[in-house]
Amino acid sequence: MGKSANTVRFAAVGDIHVTRDSAGSLRGFFAQASAAADALLLCGDLTDYGTAEEARILAEELGAVSVPIVAVLGNHDFESGTPEVVTEILTRAGVRVLDGGSCEIEGVGIAGTKGFAGGFGRGSLGAWGEPAIKLFVQEAQQEAMKLESALAKLRTARRIALLHYAPVTGTVQGEPVEIFPFLGSSRLEEPLLRYPVDAVFHGHAHRGTPEGRTINGVPVFNVARPLLLRARPGQPPFWLYELPREETGVPQAAPGPAAAQAVP
Repeated sequence: MGKSANTVRFAAVGDIHVTRDSAGSLRGFFAQASAAADALLLCGDLTDYGTAEEARILAEELGAVSVPIVAVLGNHDFESGTPEVVTEILTRAGVRVLDGGSCEIEGVGIAGTKGFAGGFGRGSLGAWGEPAIKLFVQEAQQEAMKLESALAKLRTARRIALLHYAPVTGTVQGEPVEIFPFLGSSRLEEPLLRYPVDAVFHGHAHRGTPEGRTINGVPVFNVARPLLLRARPGQPPFWLYELPREETGVPQAAPGPAAAQAVP
């Protein structure tokens, strides 16, 4: 499907898990996403072990993309203890890596952060007991605060939130219930209720569900590449989403999801 003069299209995908053996294998995929969209959104776990070698391979593969690229990191990108190296390499390649920051593309504001685990609703882990538990919860709270800060800075009429961890349970359904607390946190949903967005994209839950909603009805999309490959056989493993082109400026009313749609 070609690009449109009336809409802004985003190709979203996460959990690419680039390894040293990925060289030369993703350029066609990225070129296809680039041709279909006005921007590419990457939802974390971009590398498999978070090494500089993997990041350089990913940067080379992304050379096939001719549209802006916005990304957040995932837990795998932290595995080697040098997420700043992954960020630096991708930034040099032209990728805008968000860690509690925001940017604007074609009049659409994008707020992004990795997010964290901790569980959902009444099953959320509380900051009580051992120091290690309190530190775990503090990390989830800090990531939620990053998201809220990024959303608060946006002045566009249309907004997208970019995460790695899930903010709702709807998109982790299909995973073993026992690991739900490690797939996301409802603390990430709270900023989305205070600063409404048109759509949320995340990854991480490879065996989850592609679509869900926040409690106020905003669509949430799990765009983990392994999930999209399995759930939508025969289709490119990225999620294509479009929003109407609008003039930028401080909105007079909170944006809603009704005017936007996922492109089949």
